[in-house]
Amino acid sequence: MLDLTQLRSFVAVEQMGSFTLAAERLGLGQSTVSQHIQRLETSIGRRLLARDTHKVVLTTDGEALLSHARAMLSIEGQVQSLFGGPSLRGKLRLGVSEDFVTSQLPGVLEDFVRSHPSVDLELTVALSGTLYEMQDNGEIDLVLAKRRLGDARGRLVYREPLVWLARDPDHIMSAAPLPLIAFPPPSVTRAISLEALGRHRIPWRIVCTCGSLSGLTAAARAGMGVLVQPRSMAPSGLKVIAKGKLPVLEDVEFVLVPRKGADQALVSALSDDILAKVRSLRSG
Repeated sequence: MLDLTQLRSFVAVEQMGSFTLAAERLGLGQSTVSQHIQRLETSIGRRLLARDTHKVVLTTDGEALLSHARAMLSIEGQVQSLFGGPSLRGKLRLGVSEDFVTSQLPGVLEDFVRSHPSVDLELTVALSGTLYEMQDNGEIDLVLAKRRLGDARGRLVYREPLVWLARDPDHIMSAAPLPLIAFPPPSVTRAISLEALGRHRIPWRIVCTCGSLSGLTAAARAGMGVLVQPRSMAPSGLKVIAKGKLPVLEDVEFVLVPRKGADQALVSALSDDILAKVRSLRSG
């Protein structure tokens, strides 16, 4: 009854929250993905997806199907690996910066794990500076993190502007010194924001420090202060502070940095997958 191609489109739409982004990720036309979903719903006899004002979401029946769809696609990957000739095997230690994890990583990892079921992936989430230190100590094989402009390390994935964010910009700008919400050192965004404020002689104080983006976001949504994040990763519920009210921040670059001596086949496979998926999403 269930077609794996249709299930693959269904899972992609759920992950991306959009028919357009799912189509780009799968390398298909949007109309093709829509047809897959329609045929899947017809074969099951249930509505699986619904559109709200922002994105496509699962219905109750769609939620019930999702785990089974993922399991079937995982089994397909295992069978292909078993009978499809030589496949990648081994362990790959991936380090990812805190702010990237919640935005784009889940879809990339799911595709990689499904395509390479014999690879054991060990994930570390931390600040960019911490990840580089761990990699220097031989603890991480591949880092996906931020670097400052002028830093030559790694392979560029994309460049991103930083923005000042607050729940109520007008209210927060009336406070003196400026209340800041920030990652602890060695955070790249923290260093950039403090340097910018220092150059313009704007007094500031750290009102909340947390190593978790979810914690920082909660503090910002509570109105405690100003948070600096890459523009595309700005959490919902926060507004960009208008230009001219605070110093312009330098861009950051997200890069892939392999460890010398790591399994190059594994590193290359995951690096290529990340580059393809992330650039596809951003071009959309």
